[in-house]
Amino acid sequence: MREIRLVSRAAGLPRPENFEIVETPVPDGEGVLVRNLVFHVFPGLRMLVGAGDGETPMPRLRPGDTLVGAAVGEVVSAPDGASVRPGDLVSHMSGWREYALLPEGRYVRLDDELPDPAAHLAPGVTAYSALTREAPVRPGETVLVTGAAGGVGSLAGQVARLLGAGRVVGTTGSPAKAGRLVAELGYDAALSREDASTADGLLKAAPDGIDVVVDNVGGEQLRAALRATGHDARVALVGTLASQLAPDGSGTSAPVELDLFELIRKRTSLRGVLAQDPETRAEWTRRFGGWLRAGEIAFPHTRFQGIESGPRALQGLLAGEHLGSVVVEI
Repeated sequence: MREIRLVSRAAGLPRPENFEIVETPVPDGEGVLVRNLVFHVFPGLRMLVGAGDGETPMPRLRPGDTLVGAAVGEVVSAPDGASVRPGDLVSHMSGWREYALLPEGRYVRLDDELPDPAAHLAPGVTAYSALTREAPVRPGETVLVTGAAGGVGSLAGQVARLLGAGRVVGTTGSPAKAGRLVAELGYDAALSREDASTADGLLKAAPDGIDVVVDNVGGEQLRAALRATGHDARVALVGTLASQLAPDGSGTSAPVELDLFELIRKRTSLRGVLAQDPETRAEWTRRFGGWLRAGEIAFPHTRFQGIESGPRALQGLLAGEHLGSVVVEI
């Protein structure tokens, strides 16, 4: 089998030379053997392979370690008493390799609720949790999604619309992506990075103010969004792309200066989103599958072919080349 390992920690944004493709025996031992079909390339990898310090949500990778990420695979063999049998599909976090040996409790058996196995890798549960739990949207409200062309953002606008939002505004750094957000993904307006960095720019697209913010970026866009919100606005803090995609630094710190007086005066609530609740995930999968089959939602993604394309896929993701999620089909 082949797997992709870290050769050296990256100073700045990782490059293909920080990784290597290694041939190694298919794992043999106690556990469920899974042949991976597709894995997710996610921007948080930048933190895990970076040379900097700082706390990360997952353990940092060291040179020689195999990369990690969400994957969907087919069970090849399973011991007696396992909760899965050969032929079952499972999701797990041991992507970036052709086979994975998983102990009980480190995988989730998948059913046929989603029409495409790759759709299980869509980060929509984060958008769904943000818009139903941390910053619930009410019918007719205006929703702002920063970083709207990313994996979460490209689903967040569609979910907001399905949940009853009256106006949905997104931000992105690419004019081509801005056009697709409006033409294909249900956004009423898509703003450039420059317009999104000022309250005046945001208010041109949302003249009645912003009620709900799904923030994937942080930095100046978060500051501007908070100035453009009305009273009792809800803000879901999802990501920190402004720091994760910055060439300098490690992506593990995302400082931003906020006017607390303004937040108190407008009774603004800010809440972080991790979307690790199994009940929320199950609810999202059920509704996502129904929306997909009814043609009410799309899963925007770029699909690379072959495990060897993984480092190139990560480089393109961090350079902002793609709209939606990035997956590698093995």
